[in-house]
Amino acid sequence: MSLLGQLILLGWIPLVVVLFASLPSRRAVIAAFLLAWLFLPMAEYRIQGLPDYTKMSATCLGVILGTMLFDLPRLLSVRPGWTDLPMAIWCVCPLASSVSNGLGVYDGLSAVLNQFTTWGLPYLIGRLHFTDAASLKELAVGIFVGGLLYVPLCLYEIRMSPQLHTMLYGFHQHSFAQTMRWGGWRPTVFMQHGLMVGMWMCMASLLGLWLWMSGTVRRVWGVPTGWLLLPLLITAILCKSTGALALLVLGLLSLLTARWLRSPLAVWALLILSPLYMTLRAGGQWSGQSLVTLAERLTGQQRAGSLQYRMHNEDLLAARALQRPLFGWGGWGRARVIDETSGRDISVTDGLWIIALGNHGVVGLASLTASMLLPGVILCLRRRVGEWSMPAFSPAAVLAVVVTLYMIDGVLNAMINPVFILLAGALGTLAKRHGVCRPASFVACAPPAVQRMDAVVAS
Repeated sequence: MSLLGQLILLGWIPLVVVLFASLPSRRAVIAAFLLAWLFLPMAEYRIQGLPDYTKMSATCLGVILGTMLFDLPRLLSVRPGWTDLPMAIWCVCPLASSVSNGLGVYDGLSAVLNQFTTWGLPYLIGRLHFTDAASLKELAVGIFVGGLLYVPLCLYEIRMSPQLHTMLYGFHQHSFAQTMRWGGWRPTVFMQHGLMVGMWMCMASLLGLWLWMSGTVRRVWGVPTGWLLLPLLITAILCKSTGALALLVLGLLSLLTARWLRSPLAVWALLILSPLYMTLRAGGQWSGQSLVTLAERLTGQQRAGSLQYRMHNEDLLAARALQRPLFGWGGWGRARVIDETSGRDISVTDGLWIIALGNHGVVGLASLTASMLLPGVILCLRRRVGEWSMPAFSPAAVLAVVVTLYMIDGVLNAMINPVFILLAGALGTLAKRHGVCRPASFVACAPPAVQRMDAVVAS
C-alpha cells in the first residue's frame, strides 16, 4: 500500500473526531461512514487477538470516540429494545459456536469482539444517532449523494478499466479478471468488488427515485432531483451487476405496487423471499435448477453456469452445516468441505447466508436474518401504506426496503456493507410509538405550506 493510503487509514480515527468537532453529530456520522466506505483503501492491519484494523472499524471507533467527546448524553441515553435482540444474539453467537466445538472461551470471546466490530458497532451507531424522521431523511439523502459522487469515478473506470485504487493506493483490491463483464469493464473504484459498487449504485438510485417521486427531495445542490437521477441510473446500469439491477427493479415495483393497491403485500413478498430461499435450499427441498434455467434465458449460458456452480457449492456446504445445526462449526474454516482423499478444500462460499449457517448454525442465521428484515416487518405491521409515499415518512419506508433488498442480495453474495447495517440500527425508530410521524400527526410533520393550508381549513 502507498504511503498516502497508510497515512489516511492510520489517521482516520482522529479525522473522524475532527468531523464531530466541526459538524452536528449525525451529519458527522453520515460524512464519516460515506467518506470511509466510498474513498478509503480496501486494506487491513492484522492485530493479534483483536479485530482487524480496517477503514470501517476505524470509522466506527472514531464515531464512538467522537460521540463520547462531543455528544456524551446521547451515548448515555440509549436503551436496548426488543428490536435489538436479534442483533445482540448474532453478535454473541460466536461464543456458543466456539464453546460447542471445543475451541474454547478465549476463541469465542475473540470471535464475539470481531462480530461486534463488524456488525454490532454500525448497528449501535445507527441506533444512537438516527432516532426520528428528520435524521432518517438526512441519512437517505446522504446515501443518494454518495451515489452521485461515485458517478464520475465509475464512468472513468468503465471507460479506462478499474485503476483508481491502484493509482491512489498502490494495489488492486481484488482479482482483476473479475472486472470484465458484458464485453466491457465493471468498476470497483474504492470498494472490494464490482458487485459492491453495483449494489451501492442501484440502492442509491432506488433511494433517489422514491425521494423524488414522493416529493421529499426536489433539489440537491440547487439542481432538480430528476436531472441528477438520470446520470445515476445510467451509471448503475453500466456497472453491469445483473442481480443489483434486478433488486432495484423489485424494490421500486414493490413500493409502487403498495402505493397503487394500498396494500403492503408486495413488500411482504420481498420480506419472505430470502428466508424462503434459505429454508428450501438448506433443507434440500429445492435444487435451484429452475432459477438456473431462468438465468440462462435472461443472461446467457455463461452467467447461468456461474449460478449452477454456486448452487452446487451451496448443496455441499449446507450438508456440512447441518451436521452441527444449532450453532455451526465455529471459525477457522471448519464449515468448509474438505476432500477426504486429497485433503483439499473443494468448496466455495459465495452467499452470506451459507457462511452464517456453516459458522454459527441455525441460531446465527436466524438472528442475522431477523436483524436485517425486522425494519421491513415493522413497516408493514405498524405503518399504514398511505404514509409510505408522504414526504414525512417516505425516507423511512424506502430505507426499510433497501435493508430488505440487502438481505436478498446476501443469498448469493457475501458483500458486507456497514452502511446498510447502520440503516438496520437506525430503522429501530420504526418500532417507537413517537419515533416517526404517526398517522394523527401527518400535518405536524408536513412541509410548512401544508401546515398553513391545514390551519386555514381548521379556521
